[in-house]
Formats: sequence, structure tokens, C-alpha cells
Amino acid sequence: MTANNGKAANDETTGAWIVHHGHKLQADQSGASEFSALDGAAKGGLLLAGMAASDQSELSEAEVVAIAKSTHLNPKTELKFVLDALKKRQIIDIASNGSVSVLGVSSRQVLRETTRLFEELEPSVEETASIDVAENASAVPQKLGDEVARISDSYKMKKSDTADFLRRAQDIGFIDSEGDGDDRLLFNGNLFRRDGVAKSKLILDSLKVDERTHVADIAGRLKRTGCLEVATIRSILGDGLFDKLRAAGFYDVNTVSNDQGNHSFVTAPAAFHKFVNPLVDDAFDMAKALVAALSYGITRSAPGRGRIMMPSVLIGKLVSGGEIGPATAIGEDYKVLEVKRVIKLRHAGGGRYFMRLLKKDIGQLALQVLTQGGPPTNVLGTPPTAAMSGYTGPERDRSSMRRKQSTPSKRHTNDVLQTLREQGVSW
Repeated sequence: MTANNGKAANDETTGAWIVHHGHKLQADQSGASEFSALDGAAKGGLLLAGMAASDQSELSEAEVVAIAKSTHLNPKTELKFVLDALKKRQIIDIASNGSVSVLGVSSRQVLRETTRLFEELEPSVEETASIDVAENASAVPQKLGDEVARISDSYKMKKSDTADFLRRAQDIGFIDSEGDGDDRLLFNGNLFRRDGVAKSKLILDSLKVDERTHVADIAGRLKRTGCLEVATIRSILGDGLFDKLRAAGFYDVNTVSNDQGNHSFVTAPAAFHKFVNPLVDDAFDMAKALVAALSYGITRSAPGRGRIMMPSVLIGKLVSGGEIGPATAIGEDYKVLEVKRVIKLRHAGGGRYFMRLLKKDIGQLALQVLTQGGPPTNVLGTPPTAAMSGYTGPERDRSSMRRKQSTPSKRHTNDVLQTLREQGVSW
């Protein structure tokens, strides 16, 4: 690997953590002001991700404002600042009427630009350290006392200031923690996305015999079908064991929403990411949303609406630049992807629409997952037919679930983390 490629890869990973931290700051307004460079760079990256496509695109002022709102960026007070910063980077051009021309960029390029924005915003020592801590805790759980010493030494911070910074990082959600005192373990939701097989074996070895049998059963089913409904997992593992593993990031829970409720299904973190860098390639959850939406179309749409019968052919046509349709389902089932500007729809009349793909790299990843990650027809089971209107990704689900965990469940989660921490394995 050349030095430039190494630098680019590092910038992409940094950009992914900035986006991760930015999502956490959206729920903590005091944190957004305290970690303003992270907040500003994440919003800039999310805006660029929403505006960008594989080819150069032109967006009206109204479209830019709509994308800003979808990324929680205030169009009155923040949008101009971010647009000016992107224009300075020569990624976009702004016309006198407010329309924006955006160069064709991939998701990886967006992450590199997010890192550049972060650097230009002159981050504090704590903001830079927050990325370091998150990356370190994603490899293997770290003892709080060890991280206080390491961060204090690396960033020339007083130990008291470092301890306070790590407390805030836990409060905001940059990292998670379980346990007490200096032996408290720091980790995050990316724990099982790297070297998942080796880490999973450690967890299996730590379980009781019957628990190990049930987890192995689930692993076999996930390997065959790609994913399973949450209800199926709970019926096999029981609530306690499932919640314990889910909170530690052992399972990913994806939720599809429609007017009849939420429908959740489980995947193994490493399964989705066996084709890509586990942190970088889908930092914006666009490929997961596309996989969910297309699987939704495979299982729920009747043939008369435009049911997806051959997903590999359909996505292949989209990736090659073709347009699919017209169909009624296209205008109803993919609203989430429209908001994320993964796809673009064209009205064909009579309630039917054509669809084309704006972000080809996202389509290529979705194609790999759907055609190589297990039979797609089993992805969502047989929930009610209704238009897909929302999608919740694994990290948001895991964070929400951890906030609701009871004390015994948190203790069980700590058992998982302690097993990984005590092995002393270099990942």
C-alpha cells in the first residue's frame, strides 16, 4: 500500500467516526456545542452525502434545503456555512439563484471530505481524542483506567481532565461502557464488525452449554438465509440472552417501518460487511436501507404493483445506469431512499414511476449482499403488505435498546465484554 493510499484509508475511517459521533451529538445539544468541530463536520458530511451522486448533479435551492432538513442541519443558521466550506473545497459550486452543482463523488470520497472539514474547523484535543478512543474500543473492550493513562499520555492531558472527557464521551454515546471503577469496560457497536468469527468463538466458549447450542443454531440459520425476524431469534434464545448479545453488538437489528407498524429483522454484523471495510463503506447506512427496501419489495409487493422477481437483474440494470419501471410500487415503497438520494424517481402517469440509481457504489454493495449473502426471499418473512416509509439502522437500534436495558441485562452484557477483554487477543 502506498503512503497516499494509506492516508486516504485513514481519512475514510476518521470520516466514518466523525459521522458516527455526529449522530450521537444530534441527541445531545450541549454536546453539540462542546464538540462543535465534530458536529459541524458531521453535518457537512451528511449534507454532502445527501447531495452527491456518482455523476455530477444539479440541485435547486429547494432541494438543498430539503436535504439539509433531513440531515438535521438548520437551513437558517447552519446551511450557508457548510455550503461555503464545501465550495471552498471546490466540491460544489453555488449559483446566484441558490442552486448547487455537485461533483460526482463516492461515499468514500464523502468521508475523506468530512475529515478535511473537521481539520479546517480546528478541532479541540478532546475531539481528536474521541475518534482515537472510539477506534480503539471497536477492536476490543478497553479498561477505563488503561484508557485514561493512554489518552492522558498521548494527548498531553491531565488525568483528571482525561477522566472527565471519557465520562462525557460515554454520556454522549461516542463509546459505551459497562462495569465499575477503573475496571469499567469501554466498547462500541462496531465490536463484532471486525474479526467477527474469532470474537464470536470467544463468546460461544463463555456461554453455558444450552446457550451455546442455541446461538450456534441461530448462526447456522443466519448463514443460510441472510437474516431472521426478531421474533424467531427471541423464541430460540429467550429475551435475556438475546438482549445481552444485541446490546453488545453481537447481532444487528434492522427495522422497516410502514403504516401498520415496525418490522424488525436480525443480521450478523460480519455477514453484511464480508465484502467491504466494516466501518467505512456504509457509514451513512445507505446500502443497508437499499437492501432492506429491495428485500421488502421482494416479499411484500404483489405482481400487479411491481413485485421484484429477479433482484440481481434489477440492481444490475440500476448499477449500469439503466432505469427500471414503470410500477406503482416504485412510487410507494422507496421513500426512504428518495430522501437519502440513493435513487431518483420519474413520474410515468397513472400512479406509476420509473427509478434510476444515483449512487452506484451503494448499488454495487447492495447487489453483493443480496446475491451472495443468503437467499433474499427470506429476509423479511411475511409481514403485512404496506408501503415502506422508514428504516432504522443497527447502531440507532442498539443505542435505543441499551438505554432501556434493566440492570440485570446490563450485567449480562458486561459478561460478553469481559470475555473479549480477558482473552488478551490482538485483533
